[in-house]
Amino acid sequence: MVEIRTVGVIGAGQMGSGIAHVCALAGYEVRLNDVAPAKIEESLGLIARNMHRQVARGLVGEADVTAAIARIRKTPDLAEVGKSDLLIEAATEDEETKKTIFRALTPHLADKTLLASNTSSISITRLASATDRPERFIGLHFMNPVPLMKLVEIIRGIATDAQTYEQAVAFARSLDKTTANAEDFPAFIVNRVLVPMINEAIYTLYEGVGTVDAIDTALKLGANHPMGPLELGDFIGLDTVLSIMNVLYEGLADSKYRPCPLLVKYVEAGWLGRKTGRGFYDYRGDRPVPTR
Repeated sequence: MVEIRTVGVIGAGQMGSGIAHVCALAGYEVRLNDVAPAKIEESLGLIARNMHRQVARGLVGEADVTAAIARIRKTPDLAEVGKSDLLIEAATEDEETKKTIFRALTPHLADKTLLASNTSSISITRLASATDRPERFIGLHFMNPVPLMKLVEIIRGIATDAQTYEQAVAFARSLDKTTANAEDFPAFIVNRVLVPMINEAIYTLYEGVGTVDAIDTALKLGANHPMGPLELGDFIGLDTVLSIMNVLYEGLADSKYRPCPLLVKYVEAGWLGRKTGRGFYDYRGDRPVPTR
């Protein structure tokens, strides 16, 4: 059983930044990688800002943050990040992109290196098949935003061995996370339930049952949700929502998972939510304004 001291994170976007954040605070040496070096710089700035917000709330100490930031190393070279004890892939939610990353990593891995994917919907068994170590491959699905959300879904592929699973659970708990085991079915547990709800809210808008504001207000006040489903879709990223719905529709062959045509149109328009400035809300002004 390999002792995990260094964690490589591949993908310096929102999820990768959050994973690097919690790993560094937990005492792990972090090697942060991205295909775009500028993205790593942006990520380091985001991590520092988020950690200092935690200091302001009294959640961590200033000295802890200074030490944690020092543990995160920019690592644009795959050969270098491949030396980590545990590698967590947090790239875009696209199966071929993820497989390409794992194939490129394979020549640089130590024999005992553990591999994990933060995929929110894609088969762990299929991703593992692109590597030379399916028995040491597992799904670690962190929730967004990673520093605030307590859950990590643990997903075993068909070849994942017991030791890898035990190490993954222990690692997640060392980050002060709670784990939930999910079988390797499309979208696992959280997104199997959550994303079709968002898709149904989009259908509700598409069919004219309610406006953006009415739908989100109804779910916030009528179901006590902290965020309306359309607002949540924008927060997740509508491209990610569409990707997950496609995984569900193709993987389960059930018409109830058909992506709403309006969701498809928004993604085609590049209106992906908060990250692009427009989705079901326009975020370019002083406050979000519904776009429909």
